Amino acid sequence: MASSAGDLPEVKFKRTGSLGSSDYVRADKIDLTSLDIQLEQQLNKKWGKTNIKSQGPKADWEIDLAKLEIRHVIAQGTYGTVYRGTYDGQQVAVKLLDWGEDGFATEAETTALRTSFKQEVAVWHKLSHPNVTRFIGASMGTTDLKIPVNDNGARANLPARACCVVVEYLAGGTLKQYLIKNRRRKLAYKVVVQLALDLSRG
Repeated sequence: MASSAGDLPEVKFKRTGSLGSSDYVRADKIDLTSLDIQLEQQLNKKWGKTNIKSQGPKADWEIDLAKLEIRHVIAQGTYGTVYRGTYDGQQVAVKLLDWGEDGFATEAETTALRTSFKQEVAVWHKLSHPNVTRFIGASMGTTDLKIPVNDNGARANLPARACCVVVEYLAGGTLKQYLIKNRRRKLAYKVVVQLALDLSRG
């Protein structure tokens, strides 16, 4: 079975039964996961070509990577690395997200993560709250990023499917760092309540 346009790969089904008609396929013999992945790959190729041909307007939250200067690594996590830098003259933190580059995530899983990322930053872009880090912008591509030289004198290799998110830089550190720094003394009840309230409000 193939599309009339010939864009999608041909899929062969096992036919069973005694009907003698080639119009019926047993539903339990169809590998839907494989079909879904194949369809998504084909659509991504088509949409990618369309996007290259017609570079439409960027989303409101997309940043100009030429204005972003990345300085040094401040943290590393499961899904990426956080750098300190400047964007258009202001101090920022830049998180480079590299889903799927470890070889464990499939193309479909990475696509789903990128779609979810777009939805989240679209909401974050409109959010203004004193207990939420201020969102500056994001980029779905990283080809124009200037990553600084590491301790070995080499530039970090950028993952092909990476995205980056840019937020205000908060010099106070993380809550985890604060709790570790103060682990030897008991925090005042008022401080604990304030931390809990700030977290809840955020």
